[in-house]
Amino acid sequence: MDIINRAKEVIDAEIKGIIELKEKLNDDFINIVNGIYECKGRLIVTGIGKSAHIARKIAATLSSIGTPSFFIHPAEASHGDLGMITKDDVILALSNSGESTELNDIISFAKRFGISLYAFVNNKESTLGKNANITFEIPKAKEACPLGLAPTTSTTINLVLGDALGLCLLDMKHFSKEQYRNIHPGGKLGKKLLKVSDIMTKSEGLPLVFIDTPMDETIIIMTRKNIGAVGVIDKEGNLIGIITDGDLKRHMTNDILNKKVGDIMTANPRTLGKDILASDAVNFLNTNKITNAFVVEDFKPVGFLHIHDCLKAGIA
Repeated sequence: MDIINRAKEVIDAEIKGIIELKEKLNDDFINIVNGIYECKGRLIVTGIGKSAHIARKIAATLSSIGTPSFFIHPAEASHGDLGMITKDDVILALSNSGESTELNDIISFAKRFGISLYAFVNNKESTLGKNANITFEIPKAKEACPLGLAPTTSTTINLVLGDALGLCLLDMKHFSKEQYRNIHPGGKLGKKLLKVSDIMTKSEGLPLVFIDTPMDETIIIMTRKNIGAVGVIDKEGNLIGIITDGDLKRHMTNDILNKKVGDIMTANPRTLGKDILASDAVNFLNTNKITNAFVVEDFKPVGFLHIHDCLKAGIA
């Protein structure tokens, strides 16, 4: 057997199924999307066998992008989990044939309590297809399995259809990066969406001096705050300069303690905004070959970011 060619045949079969799905999208799909969008509760996704695995993935995807969803296994639903479903929820059932008897209790429960039931099946005249409020008929695509038994193309179709459903809802809800970050605080995705304001030293911890402050006093303030720099502000509180540990080393002479801040500082320092992504701030620091910068808002310092803050947050 030529393994590569066989793999390509499987992929081609599933691609063909997806193309058939694309051509079959219609008002039923639109109405299901709108029904879930208008739902005041949650989306419950269910299915049996391989469809259950796809249903779990769809529920997980939708929950992560703004549509509260969870999976209920039909067998567990018949033994008490139906109590997890409220009248404000909607149910999405996945079944290739639409004749999975395990779904019967969920169908009956939805009808009894007037809960909207939507279905993805390949036969509208099936038990599930006829009992759902809205049924989207997926294409009867040929399975990639040579026996025509193992769900392959059909599960891929439902997986892709679930992604399409989720992303249509994401657009309709104007789901933002900020909202995404709020429900993905951990892991790489959450870190990518951290803002400077999330990891910076806040304003109450900032070392700030005036341009005429003596250097002996300034060094004490720098040492006490221990962030590697001191900001220089004018009478209105605007940031006009900075003195870093590097500046001190470059100006270290016998009379440094007799000087004032204005003699040492770097004027018009590079600054950051608090709402930019921390990953962009890392790029900014690297590009400018600096290790830290004050964060300003309306020219006033509101924070301080050091490359070490980014390292601790797992960004740099």
